[in-house]
Amino acid sequence: MSIQPIAASSGVQSGTTVPKPAQTLDSNTFMKLLVTQLKSQDPSAPMDTNQMMSQTVQLSMMEKMTELTSGSKESFSLQMRTAAAQIIGHNVSYALADGTKGSGVASSVSFSGSVPAVVIGGVNVPLDSVSGITDAAAPPAATPTA
Repeated sequence: MSIQPIAASSGVQSGTTVPKPAQTLDSNTFMKLLVTQLKSQDPSAPMDTNQMMSQTVQLSMMEKMTELTSGSKESFSLQMRTAAAQIIGHNVSYALADGTKGSGVASSVSFSGSVPAVVIGGVNVPLDSVSGITDAAAPPAATPTA
């Protein structure tokens, strides 16, 4: 009886995709690591209870920090939108990244991008390029006389 040799395999089946490894430590990854650690521990010397509590507290703190960061981003976005909406009807001066400078009355605001864009004289100006705002109805400043 002869035995047939087994052909070498590349280890990857054709047509399957290999998932990209996670680059951040989120709560799911943290829990998987903790469960793996518990499964792999030596039964004769289990993990110290204090160490387990410490890791659980770290997980909780990480989740709260993630929530806080997300809330801060949402708050900042809302503040930018509110500030952009309040500019409408005011005289605005701006300086774009390419060196273009200009001024005019803000006529509308677009919230389609990550940074609100103010329309000034037909030009879409990102809110962070606005360099000054004055009231459109304000009379010119009086010059002091001697």
